Amino acid sequence: MPHWTTLIRDVPDFPQPGILFKDITPVLADARGLAGAIADLALPWRDAELDAVVGVEARGFILGAALAHELGVGFVPVRKPGKLPAHTLALDYGLEYGRDRLEIHADALPPDARVIVVDDVLATGGTLKAAIHLVEQQGAQVAGASVLVELAFLEARATWPHAAPLHASAVF
Repeated sequence: MPHWTTLIRDVPDFPQPGILFKDITPVLADARGLAGAIADLALPWRDAELDAVVGVEARGFILGAALAHELGVGFVPVRKPGKLPAHTLALDYGLEYGRDRLEIHADALPPDARVIVVDDVLATGGTLKAAIHLVEQQGAQVAGASVLVELAFLEARATWPHAAPLHASAVF
């Protein structure tokens, strides 16, 4: 595994009992670790001819914005409810430990935009699927999705409904 993966910290019982949280903040705090993580995230997309990276709140913002900069494209945030100031599209979705809601500005992407969706961790896949649905509601093309960490034991990849590829930089 790449060097940066050794910086990922396991936090048991967060955000609730029984969940083993993969904390990437030590990766973000380490200059070499962050550079390595962004380089790994960028690798499959260097020749993809993208218009934007769509990042999911909150850690997907950090990774997505850095990845957009690395790829020379724009960044579009997907946020929790009530955080975006203009007209939004919204979608409720399931998590491994409950339900949540995501929003995107209704005019965030032109219908012909080609984008990737980025988040920090792939657990059950609900968050990525919801973000992709919001992007597609705008008529944009989802070229794929990327996560820094995939939790393979939750088997989200087996239920991945999208034709676009799903890339994980590290699998646990």
